[in-house]
Amino acid sequence: MLRLSSKSHWDVPVYVGDRVVHVLAAHPTPPVFDGPEDRNGLRNADEIRFWADYVAGPDASWIVDDAGVSGGLTPGSEFVIVGDLNSDPVDGDSVAGATDQLLTTNGIQDPAPASAGAVEAAAAQGSVNQSHTGVPALDTADFADDAAGNLRVDYVLPSNSVDVLAADVFWPNVDDELARLVTIDPSASSDHRLVWVDLV
Repeated sequence: MLRLSSKSHWDVPVYVGDRVVHVLAAHPTPPVFDGPEDRNGLRNADEIRFWADYVAGPDASWIVDDAGVSGGLTPGSEFVIVGDLNSDPVDGDSVAGATDQLLTTNGIQDPAPASAGAVEAAAAQGSVNQSHTGVPALDTADFADDAAGNLRVDYVLPSNSVDVLAADVFWPNVDDELARLVTIDPSASSDHRLVWVDLV
């Protein structure tokens, strides 16, 4: 048996006027760096499943918080799930269906942030990206082209009770003057791109 969170699962209540929005943040373990037993892949899928159970409400009696209270969010709660989930819905080494546990859950919307820069990068880098079947515009991370390639692993998933105004991934095309922010010194910047969503 292992502690569920390899790093963290945080429910941070943010007060917006007289309303509370729960920021549900996590960083599950990458589904790699293990052997044929797929220990990290299975753990990644379980860490993602936690949020699906948590937002389902009080029926998740197996969840017990630090104060000894069991169950998930109160039904009707507003929330936003955010984080590097280390799992692409289609490509990469994740357990099949790991992110679908969130993306197909009632009460959770996927604004599908996208960028033209990700499409351009996948085409220019080629290699394993050519075998990917997912939509390259949704990629959020630029991993080694001879290993994982570019994947969608970073998410902002609000509850259905909030309105989405806009969503994007900051991945500029190479001829954009802002491309320098992610390409001048790749060792000094992240291999992940900023994912943002404007909500009401």
